[in-house]
Amino acid sequence: MLLEGGPQTAVVVAEHLGLTPTAVRRHLDHLVDSGHAMTSERAPYGPGAGRAVTRGRGRPAKVYTLSAQGRDAFEAAYDDLAVGALRFLRDTGGPESVMAFANHRVAELERRYAAVSQTETLPERVTELVAALSRDGYAASVIDNPIGSSVQICQHHCPVGHVAAEFPALCDAEADAFSRLLGTHVTRLATLAAGDGVCTTLVPVVPTSTRSSERSAPTTARVTTEVLA
Repeated sequence: MLLEGGPQTAVVVAEHLGLTPTAVRRHLDHLVDSGHAMTSERAPYGPGAGRAVTRGRGRPAKVYTLSAQGRDAFEAAYDDLAVGALRFLRDTGGPESVMAFANHRVAELERRYAAVSQTETLPERVTELVAALSRDGYAASVIDNPIGSSVQICQHHCPVGHVAAEFPALCDAEADAFSRLLGTHVTRLATLAAGDGVCTTLVPVVPTSTRSSERSAPTTARVTTEVLA
């Protein structure tokens, strides 16, 4: 009712719903407490804008108005708009234009997550990255692999999942950003955009250079032994 009818008092809402003003006011105050609505003594816009609404003995009545957060709670066509914009970009500038946009988008992510790359150890960087992703709504977590040489960063939600389903370049650019932030190569194993149950990124906890040295040592020894033989 606040979305479609604009600023209203509890009495007006109650009349429309056939409830008591007290019951309606309790629900409206809950919306205010949660940040989905605001109150004032005057309607901020609409036919009654600027005019105080009175009730009994001239006491101003609360006027309830939907907040920006309240409007965001309703379904919006942002995904359709984003997909349409990227389709236009692809059709007019080619696939490389979409990739350029994806890289531009993750550059902002890297700027905001700069503290991750400044953390001393790789496990600490993984923890910082997971925390930053969760704050941005990705519902991220980290899972240790049984063998202990790697961990998996799991993102259980993706705010741009529907868009990334058609434009996987967004996922590719994000994985590249993770590599730069963590300072090691990562591998994307699964994505929500591809229909998987969770976005999963494999992160080796042993530095790449160390693993390479460990692999090369036995090979060198084996070759030397063969030559001596």
